Amino acid sequence: MRTRAVKGRVSESEAAESSSWAEPEAARCGSRSTRAKPLHWTSCLKIAEDVAQGLAYIHQASRLVHGNVKSSNVLLGSDFEACLADNCLSFLVEPSDGEDNSGYRAPETRKSNRRLTPRSDIYAFGVLLLELLTGKFPLQHPVLIATDLPVWVRSVREEGTDDERLMMIIDIAAACVRSSPESRPTTWQVLKMIQEVKEADTGDNDSDSTCIS
Repeated sequence: MRTRAVKGRVSESEAAESSSWAEPEAARCGSRSTRAKPLHWTSCLKIAEDVAQGLAYIHQASRLVHGNVKSSNVLLGSDFEACLADNCLSFLVEPSDGEDNSGYRAPETRKSNRRLTPRSDIYAFGVLLLELLTGKFPLQHPVLIATDLPVWVRSVREEGTDDERLMMIIDIAAACVRSSPESRPTTWQVLKMIQEVKEADTGDNDSDSTCIS
């Protein structure tokens, strides 16, 4: 099942459309060819927002758990539109230690898929966000506490522009990968934090326009 994240809603026509996005010109987010250079922070934010909207629909409207949030289950369109694939299938199998999965698993779910919850989806979302920001697979991520994440991400990206917005996105990822499930934000809280990043960027653009005029 493929779930397109559009305003937190999913329709059959949108799901069918997203199936065609797996073609070469709409490659999977998880393909190795896309990892050579980290995406610009605005593209990271757009993908993250679409995925978070899809998760919000799954968690709130459907009362379900995705259970397998990872880059190879995110399909991208030509303008970085993102949709989630393989919704709710993880309950059918036991967890494996495969390279493609283990780095996304929350600490509380590493022994059994029966422990999968919306909070474990949020953990995987945080790992995915770090992957978008750095271009590195989860197993290449160092074990870092939240205060160390900004230094690591910036050292990988090697960019000094838009540092404030980048820090805000890193803060979202850091909140999502907290070890305690209860301390992680909900999907709606994640969407609110993403909106705050967008509003900060819009506010700065408006200020620049005022100064120029």
